[in-house]
Amino acid sequence: MAISRSATHQLVVLAAALALVGGLFVLPKGIMKPKESKSELSKDAAATANRDGGGKATNGSKTEASSGPVPATATENNGPDAAPHTSATAAQRQELARLLAEYEAAPNAAAKATVATTLARRYNSVERFDSAGYYLEQVALARPSAQNWQQAADAYFQAFSFAATDERVKLLGGKARELYTKVLKDEPGNLDAKTNLGMAYMASENPVQGVALLREVLEADPRNEKALYNMGILAVQSNQFDKAVKRFQDLVKVNPKNVNGQFYLGVTLARTGAKEEAKAAFLAAKSLSADPALAASVDEEIAKLK
Repeated sequence: MAISRSATHQLVVLAAALALVGGLFVLPKGIMKPKESKSELSKDAAATANRDGGGKATNGSKTEASSGPVPATATENNGPDAAPHTSATAAQRQELARLLAEYEAAPNAAAKATVATTLARRYNSVERFDSAGYYLEQVALARPSAQNWQQAADAYFQAFSFAATDERVKLLGGKARELYTKVLKDEPGNLDAKTNLGMAYMASENPVQGVALLREVLEADPRNEKALYNMGILAVQSNQFDKAVKRFQDLVKVNPKNVNGQFYLGVTLARTGAKEEAKAAFLAAKSLSADPALAASVDEEIAKLK
């Protein structure tokens, strides 16, 4: 079972946090108190999305260029002048520029939505998740449906999960909350949307609402992997390692092949002094993925158990 780039990113962040400060900080830090209105958030999101088109001169919002990882293979991004968070080749940037011009020239909302769908796919392929979210939102505005709102919300949530500054957390988390709320208005039983909305609330002025939403998900589905995982992470962040162990134990009972669940179970067991059980969980995580970054993180954590 291959581990996703997002999951690898979180595991690497976890290992770095453990090494530097002895804690776990894999979610956006701090409780934000947004002052911007929805219209201002949308305006800034649009500006962020439309800054793309090629070259570092067009790679910039007011805080950070984008919110995706920088692949190790993106050699063009090395050096002091590298454009952050992009793996677009020259040909891909040229295509994006062409599609942006086509989008601007589209004669009506329906035509724009068609081009926006393609733009979103292209931005997603080069890991510009905020831009993908913006254009998927334009599709949803032209063709409102729970599915279209969720596609836009998911893209913004992906960008939110990689946000590196408080301002980006505020912007992208706010957009994700806004759009997931639209999804749940039409589909109140959509547990995936409710789980992500709960996590987006954890970086808002109302984190208690986030916990409440996650508990609602687990009440409806006690075996929900995403909710168990996120409740475990929240327990870790509040230094409630015994509770975190229970969440991750429940998670790997539901799905023994959940790589993140096994890894974090190892981390939390180690924190409670259960070294042998922690080692077993770490090795289980390592056996489930061929990702070298995960393997390195596991080896480092096992070395600390000796």
